[in-house]
Amino acid sequence: AHSFDDGDDAPLASFAPESGSDPGNWFAERAKYIPMRLTMVERKKLRLLEAALSVSCYTDRIDTLTLKKAKRTHAQLQEMCSLLSAVAVATDYDKGRELVESRAYKEWEPYFQEVLEIGRRHKVMNPEKMRGEYGKLIYLLQDSASPEIEEILGIQCVKPLKTVYSHLDKAGASAVLYDRLITTATREIIADGTKSRHQLNMESKEKHRAIEALGSKYASRHIDAEEIKLCLYSMGDNHSFLTSNRDPVDKMILYLTQLFDPKRIEEGYDLSISGGAGGARLSHSHEKQFFYVLQSLTLWREIAHDMFRLWCLSEDDLLSKDSRYELRDTGQGLQRVQPAPRVSQAMRTILHTTQHKVGQWIGSSVVHLGDNNVPNALVFIDKYTQVSSILNPIVLVLQRLPELCKDHNVAEYVQNAFGGVAKLRRDILIDFFRSAFDGSGADNFFDAGSCIDGRLTSAWHWCQ
Repeated sequence: AHSFDDGDDAPLASFAPESGSDPGNWFAERAKYIPMRLTMVERKKLRLLEAALSVSCYTDRIDTLTLKKAKRTHAQLQEMCSLLSAVAVATDYDKGRELVESRAYKEWEPYFQEVLEIGRRHKVMNPEKMRGEYGKLIYLLQDSASPEIEEILGIQCVKPLKTVYSHLDKAGASAVLYDRLITTATREIIADGTKSRHQLNMESKEKHRAIEALGSKYASRHIDAEEIKLCLYSMGDNHSFLTSNRDPVDKMILYLTQLFDPKRIEEGYDLSISGGAGGARLSHSHEKQFFYVLQSLTLWREIAHDMFRLWCLSEDDLLSKDSRYELRDTGQGLQRVQPAPRVSQAMRTILHTTQHKVGQWIGSSVVHLGDNNVPNALVFIDKYTQVSSILNPIVLVLQRLPELCKDHNVAEYVQNAFGGVAKLRRDILIDFFRSAFDGSGADNFFDAGSCIDGRLTSAWHWCQ
């Protein structure tokens, strides 16, 4: 797991340095939490792990209140040994068979750590993948870290995530993260309609040349040019993640600030909500609701921007040997309730940054973590990776409306039914900004309301 110091939770600038500018420590700090892209050899091991996890019933068998402690420990060991043995047999049948007979897991420890780390690394880079498998994996590793299991099993299953910074630093090539060319080598080239094909081709060639130049410049006997390129591609993957997860929030903030005025209420576009009306649990004036939505979106934006770091800290909390979980019914089913001090500290810092940006704060600033609302860091991560899934469909509809209306029949329908594209856009947004931020979505006021978690709960409820 990653080490966490008090100074590690300070967020970096919200945007990458401009192409060709001095990168400062921006890339070096982010690289500490950006996983390395998988190689072809690692992808084969990933497929093996996913197959083993897909048929595992680990959480179904282990997370039940009917098992006493001794029987639960026995079941945990049985499920872990089954998974590890399956991976070993599928890797090398003869050696795997010897492992099943001898139970000498210590010889396989480095290999098991590698395979399990590959699965974790793949999930961080692709939050939409391994939806069920990752939960089984992280809970299995959480149990494997307990002293009694580790003593009986005889191995440690967890190793630190392989990040861009750790890989470069180990090879003595971390200087690449401070080179001016890295801003060009890792930037994302987006065909958003504002650039010509010629301009896109020029940017693509510049990026390719920068990658080649950095690979040649920093290659040594400890790290070859291809490995350096892989590190740069991994940094680029992070930019792609930000485009798909952070940018929808930026666009929604833009729609809010451009199409609505907090000081002026236009007929039919009053943002005000009243508790008890339409399922709302909050009462806000037009101006108050405007800033409540703005600060909520700004917070989501900052979380998306820092998601890889938050994910690494979440795994640190989940797999910590110093923090045990309690299995209990939270009202959302049987959950592993576990404190998450690292993520909590990072979230408080992000919240403070957001409050400073928006200039005021409306509602509660309580961050639920390790309680009935958000039982552990895994639930926290799972919730906030869904923000883009909520906002992307809305943003895409709003962006595509003018293009759709190039069809005469569609344009006529939109005009007659909704009063035109501009009015339809505002009608969609007014419903979202009022109903998705009204404090609804939980069993009672205290579980929803205006707390940090409750804001996202309301948006989830609106989607349903």
